[in-house]
Amino acid sequence: MKTIQGPAIFLAQFMGDEAPFNNLDDICRYMAGLGYKGIQIPTWDARLIDLEKAATSKTYCDELKGRIADHGLTITELASHLQGQLVATHPAYQKMYEGFAPQAVAGNAQATQEWATQQLKWNAKASQNLGLTAHPTFSGALLWPYLYPWPQRPAGLVEEAFGELAKRWKPILDAFDECGVDVGYELHPGEDLFDGTSFERFVAAVDGHPRAQINYDPSHFVLQCLDYLSFIDIYHERICAFHVKDAEFNPSGRQGVYSGYAGWTERAGRFRSLGDGQVDFKAIFSKLSQYNYGGWAVLEWECAIKSSAQGAAEGAPFISSHLIEVTERAFDDFADAGTDAATNRKILGLS
Repeated sequence: MKTIQGPAIFLAQFMGDEAPFNNLDDICRYMAGLGYKGIQIPTWDARLIDLEKAATSKTYCDELKGRIADHGLTITELASHLQGQLVATHPAYQKMYEGFAPQAVAGNAQATQEWATQQLKWNAKASQNLGLTAHPTFSGALLWPYLYPWPQRPAGLVEEAFGELAKRWKPILDAFDECGVDVGYELHPGEDLFDGTSFERFVAAVDGHPRAQINYDPSHFVLQCLDYLSFIDIYHERICAFHVKDAEFNPSGRQGVYSGYAGWTERAGRFRSLGDGQVDFKAIFSKLSQYNYGGWAVLEWECAIKSSAQGAAEGAPFISSHLIEVTERAFDDFADAGTDAATNRKILGLS
């Protein structure tokens, strides 16, 4: 077994216009001061990383790692959720996603997809140059408007969508494979990969590609009423990254999973700061340790009630308290009788 690394933090939700959240050095200093040991970098934020340069210059990557190490931190993964979203986008959402890409491709679906694909390939090479082995992202979505089977979905619609999704992602997965990096899809509502069944469809469509992996985030499963512990039992061999995020689901006589278009504060299902929700993190850390997950435990902070400052401050000690130093020997070794094959046969009455 391996000991999970941590605590680490995803910087995306903390970036802002004012110090210490508007530049790399200040936010590194801030997070290190809270007790974090690693940072996950959103590659759409040029204040944190020059993605193209990271993909083309090992020297730049070495300098970036050194700059971050000066603050006592390491890069856990690069992340490309916004770019991954644009690999596949249904026309109904194109306008809403225009802010994720440069203005030069706005309104041009083909150009946007090509830009996103290049971004992912740069993420693959940048991860390799930084010595990273996992990369969290989103799958994008062609089918999401048709999630609920009413009106009745036309025969072949689901298969056609997953075939197209696989066609778009296969070259990207191959690029990551060449760089020795796993792609951890965050299974998330709004993506075509949002649960185990949809992930299995995709893996089958890309012919079982070994780099098609999972960024495990239990919060999205709580909101779907999915068994997030059994999920680890089923898919642990494909979990390459871990977002530590809490959530709660409190259905009422007025709303359930779909929550009646309510805002985040009023929804039956909502994200919470670590320890304020319903996720059983002791069981999660135990299962991941049992199944030999040796990657990072990365806080992704989102909460409808608590401030980001308090959430970040509480997150590092929360994760640290859940890290398990895995045992190197059996707890009952003191009672080892030192038997051999011949003795075992005697014990069984075979000789």
